[in-house]
Amino acid sequence: MKRKKWLKIGIGLFVILLIIDIVASFYFYQLAIDRNKKDFLQGNEDLEVSAETMEVLLEGDWRTWVDQQDFSEWTMTSNDGLELKGYYLEPEKPSNKVVVMAHGYLGNAMDMGLFGQYYSEQKGYNIFTADARGHGASEGDYIGFGWHDRLDYLDWIDQIIAKYGKDTEIILHGVSMGAATVLMTSGEELPDNVKAVIADSPYTSVYDLFAYQMDRMFHLPSVPFLPSTSVVAKMRAGYSLQEASALDQVKKADVPILYIHGESDTFVPTNMSEKLYENTKSDAELMTVENANHGEPFVVAKEKYINKLNAFLSEYTDWQ
Repeated sequence: MKRKKWLKIGIGLFVILLIIDIVASFYFYQLAIDRNKKDFLQGNEDLEVSAETMEVLLEGDWRTWVDQQDFSEWTMTSNDGLELKGYYLEPEKPSNKVVVMAHGYLGNAMDMGLFGQYYSEQKGYNIFTADARGHGASEGDYIGFGWHDRLDYLDWIDQIIAKYGKDTEIILHGVSMGAATVLMTSGEELPDNVKAVIADSPYTSVYDLFAYQMDRMFHLPSVPFLPSTSVVAKMRAGYSLQEASALDQVKKADVPILYIHGESDTFVPTNMSEKLYENTKSDAELMTVENANHGEPFVVAKEKYINKLNAFLSEYTDWQ
């Protein structure tokens, strides 16, 4: 009798834990992946930046510059039927060089004007930036964290080459989720037109990022919650957290990659860029920036950032 009693108790506990796990998996999917307002990030200490950085990000002259530019609006239908929006800006003097930029989590295409102003005004390059699926004016009821987006960027690249010619040269530049996006893109079969990748503050994989944040924000273990959340993501967004891996993609990359990461980044830890760098198949370099939190390197150390960027491009491409 006692054995049957304990068996019933055990089964009951298992069912309760299973229900908790299922409920939690849908909760975490809605929290991080579903397209909705993300209040949970407000007040997150890991995303705090200096007052100087905040002033640049919110009120910097680059925002005025963006508003004054006559971007051409592009529309593309993704391979799974979403209408996506992109924005293209030509320089005053014709150039065959195009910087394709990818924004971060919860951002939009024009956030990359922080970098676009430099590329356009100082270097005279064409710039292209897009609203990722689930962001801005693009369709999508989920956030792809770079995985499906990598295929979108392949299509944007093809569209650019088709419009501007086979001699078009392209570099990819992404920040945070956008950095993971361009790294995931790097592992695909790219046209020779793509000459280099710049990845600022990337994560190794969506699973690794969620596991890190699960512990840091909720003090919870990744198992069993992340495997079940991954199943929900596969059902509802078409990808699992494990397969959305920049780390696996850079192991296949043929294009040179420059990694940049803040040494004080506690939202996406610096060691993720270090691990990516160590596992990159192609030529790669890594620059870390002191006293820079997540996505801050360009603002905190702009001169160092630009000097490294130009040295890298001079080393591995003919871009000047």
